[in-house]
Amino acid sequence: MPIYSAPVQDIQFVLHDLLEADDSEIPGYEELSREFTAAVLGEAGKLATEVLAPLNTVGDKQGCRLENGTVHTPEGFGEAFEEIRQGGWNGLDLPEEFGGQGLPYLLGTAVGEIMVSANMALNMYQGLTHGAINTLLAHGSNDQKATYLPKMVSLEWTGTMNLTEPHCGTDLGLIRTKAEPRDDGSYAVTGQKIFISAGDHDMAQNVIHLVLAKAPGGGAGTKGISLFLVPKFMVNADGTLGPRNAVNVGKIEEKMGIHGNATCVMDYDGATGYLVGELHKGMRAMFTMMNEARLGVGLQGYAQAEAAWQNARTYARDRLQGRAATGAQNPDGPADPIIVHPDVRRMLLDQKSFVEGARAFTFWGAQLIDRANRKDDAEAEGMISLLTPVIKGFLTDKGFDSTVLAQQVFGGHGYIEEWGMSQFARDARIAMIYEGANGIQALDLVGRKLPQDGGRHMIVFFEMVKTFIKENETDGTLEADFLDPLKKASKDLQAAGMFFMETGMKDPDSALSGSYDFMQLFGHVCLGLMWARMAKAATEALAHGAGDAKFYRTKLATGRYYMARQLPATSMHLARIQSGAGPVMSLDAVSF
Repeated sequence: MPIYSAPVQDIQFVLHDLLEADDSEIPGYEELSREFTAAVLGEAGKLATEVLAPLNTVGDKQGCRLENGTVHTPEGFGEAFEEIRQGGWNGLDLPEEFGGQGLPYLLGTAVGEIMVSANMALNMYQGLTHGAINTLLAHGSNDQKATYLPKMVSLEWTGTMNLTEPHCGTDLGLIRTKAEPRDDGSYAVTGQKIFISAGDHDMAQNVIHLVLAKAPGGGAGTKGISLFLVPKFMVNADGTLGPRNAVNVGKIEEKMGIHGNATCVMDYDGATGYLVGELHKGMRAMFTMMNEARLGVGLQGYAQAEAAWQNARTYARDRLQGRAATGAQNPDGPADPIIVHPDVRRMLLDQKSFVEGARAFTFWGAQLIDRANRKDDAEAEGMISLLTPVIKGFLTDKGFDSTVLAQQVFGGHGYIEEWGMSQFARDARIAMIYEGANGIQALDLVGRKLPQDGGRHMIVFFEMVKTFIKENETDGTLEADFLDPLKKASKDLQAAGMFFMETGMKDPDSALSGSYDFMQLFGHVCLGLMWARMAKAATEALAHGAGDAKFYRTKLATGRYYMARQLPATSMHLARIQSGAGPVMSLDAVSF
């Protein structure tokens, strides 16, 4: 059975050495002392290692089943979910007014990583609920908040998002689900939704569905879409549960991975729903949920890579095979451990350098969200808006690649289910698809986010990189290994942006053909910036004699690997972008 141990030391490094959370002016961050975060992360790690991770394989093998209209989750999931509920983990960063603890989103993100690494399928039940809560916080009426949020924050009730239909996914303007107004102010919601994660289950008393539907008078396309709250069980005036609503599970999807999560086809047959937010403004309300979900999905990408890497590292240290080219490293044994071989080290370092860079990138994004929400900082809001498709797209692509590398370290054993490595790859694969497939993320980045506000946020990003390099260029320990590669990669990103500006208006296909490579290029630069910042933090810690010197030296060596072996990929992506639309669009459709 695969193992997992929460990387608390590295998480603490990012929170405090890199992001200096305990020395921030962001309201609420004064609570994030090293001692406090260590205690919270320690408890989360204990829950993850002892309760959640052992059920990961169980969930994969058993899956969920639908019997007589009831969805049954895998053995042990209910008890584990109850421990999450009793521990108040879902409410960690939610408002105290509704039963949460009101802590920063940054800490919630750190805890979320641990739980996703331990058991992604199980964590999704609370993850979807968390997103639904934030949507109601932003757009729900006072009565809706009072009625639903306390139970959802406590996980007595869970939540979902219902967008996709059999004939449409990305193009939501094509949805057919209808909402007919009733005399009492409610709506009769009729239609079918598919791919609904955590759509129904036996671990909570009620499930609160947020459903996109078209109400009369809205017109065609997305402008006619509204958002509705549709409970599984009706809620009485006193808060008790009433009769079953006209919403049912048609079937549970058979999937490649995340078997422990009930991905449902949901049938609405005149179900009672309540308008959330303004009529015909449902897309704006739903995107509150989608944006948080996309950051969370990016986290899923690298969190699965972290778990897979931990197992690959352990296997590489133990598995004896061959001898080191420079001489036996285990002379008393029949062979050396495979970690002595350069190609195995390459695979392990590809994973390690990605995961640690991705963690820093994601936590920085979470800090930007806190800055935007808690300080009403428009600059931070613009920056996280720009970075969200990169966090989602780049981190899930590379996260999946990392799980495959971890599987490769095991050789043939990685392909055998007994070792459990295939589950990490199968579970990670969905993150590249849901909450907006990665090709769509790339189109959003180039088509919407890049030119947003006249390109201001991209300019701010470049200035951020330039300023960091300039402020630290006298540091000889950083210049050659970190600053010079970052400068080169940043210039590649600028050149790609200039290409889009020069060609995009007259030849949109040239920009769109390069959008995916731009997302990858941007992602590498972001991780390069994170590694340069982490190198500075580690260097300063060593100079001050603070903490674990071996940890900081390892951090520097891992960062040098990323800058030397991964960051040069920006040149390849730039060359692809600059090749324009010709190579991509030259074939007519029938020639494929």
